[in-house]
Amino acid sequence: MGQNVKLSEPVLQVYNTLSRKKEAFVPLEEGKVKMYVCGVTTYDFCHIGHARMFVAFDVISRFLRHRGFDVTYVRNITDIDDKILNRAKANGELFSDLTARFIAASHEDEAALYVQRPDLEPRATAHIDQIISLIERLIEGEYAYKVSSGDVYYSVSQFAKYGRLANKNPEELLAGARIEIGELKRDPRDFVLWKAAADGDVGWDSPWGYGRPGWHIECSAMSTCCLGDSFDIHGGGTDLVFPHHENEIAQSEAATGKQFARYWLHNGSVRVDNEKMSKSLGNFFTVRDVLQKYSGEVIRYLLISSHYRSPINYAEQGLHQASVALERFYTALRGLDTANARELVNSRFEKAFCAAMDDDFNTPVALGVMFDLAREINRQREENSDLAAQLGRLLIKLGGVLGFLQGSPETFLQGQDDTEVDAAHIESLIKQRREARTNKDWALADEIRDKLAALKVVVEDSADGSTWRIER
Repeated sequence: MGQNVKLSEPVLQVYNTLSRKKEAFVPLEEGKVKMYVCGVTTYDFCHIGHARMFVAFDVISRFLRHRGFDVTYVRNITDIDDKILNRAKANGELFSDLTARFIAASHEDEAALYVQRPDLEPRATAHIDQIISLIERLIEGEYAYKVSSGDVYYSVSQFAKYGRLANKNPEELLAGARIEIGELKRDPRDFVLWKAAADGDVGWDSPWGYGRPGWHIECSAMSTCCLGDSFDIHGGGTDLVFPHHENEIAQSEAATGKQFARYWLHNGSVRVDNEKMSKSLGNFFTVRDVLQKYSGEVIRYLLISSHYRSPINYAEQGLHQASVALERFYTALRGLDTANARELVNSRFEKAFCAAMDDDFNTPVALGVMFDLAREINRQREENSDLAAQLGRLLIKLGGVLGFLQGSPETFLQGQDDTEVDAAHIESLIKQRREARTNKDWALADEIRDKLAALKVVVEDSADGSTWRIER
């Protein structure tokens, strides 16, 4: 379960986008956390920006559980949207076939990044009745209106707190808003809740005619359906603060009269070589693109090496550094009997790790604590092998909170998850080298060493024999 803490005494501080400051985290119900995160729109493969969101909130949910909270983590799937319909039409396929394919692909990408599945994963198309009911409540409360085209709009001017999350003045928003051709809304700031659809198009029957929901209303319906009118944490990428999350607050609080989410958490964006990721710039990478060159654990490490709220720069150098960092951890764990080691309780390392994570999930500082722990393992390895194994078990435990270091050291160090590494051939060369050294055939031993070096294999000799690893 993790460290024993009195949950009535808040120790965790989180940065709340709504208040623009760190606050003590106090859930609505003691010991329980209800968290909703906006997922992906399933019309294409997930890119590295999606991976940042997946990993950031996976770490947050893991740590909350480590701290002893009973967490209900909900992350939605948007499976009806104009982008989806346009892509399906261009492909000449059913939109449901398109979304099914990319939902499956998303799950594969998440698994490759060691992202745990959320407790609930609602889909918009499965919540049409709830969406319609929510829109009806907004119309009854005069927060929404139908126009002659059959569209239904939210009336922003009716919600006095509009703009609070994004720290925008409603009157300033009016100056930059406009009404597009074909729109019949009363105010340029108003946004669509229900879109009329022609016969033959994808849609559902509603009190306002045949149509489909707008994007913003989908998340309001799914989150409140799964977690209730009020819940603890709402998360997503920083690009969703406005207008998506702002609109969610307006819709939900107007309908229920209650505070929608208590804490708003947003992960930072991903830049590629210090430029905004964009297909037009040719620097757009899907998770699958990157997995062709780097393991999911290396990608995950890069994504947690920066604070979740900070922008992160995706670059080859960063991935290489992540690989080297993981090598240091796995080298410290290599050869330790961690499975049979006693569990360390109230270790100074775990206390420091939790203190870092209690400070708005500060993973860079937490990783620093883990490096200190790895150095202590290496120091104790010769002096006290039992203590080294206990410390190694703790390192694996803390790594699990961040979602890495759960594999075999040999698998990582010898690149056994890399199809280009021929472990059997390498073992054969090392055996030949060992025999050459025994026979004092130094020329042959040097020749084999050069062959291994060409394969980027580092051989480490000791009194107990030779081990090897792939040079990172």
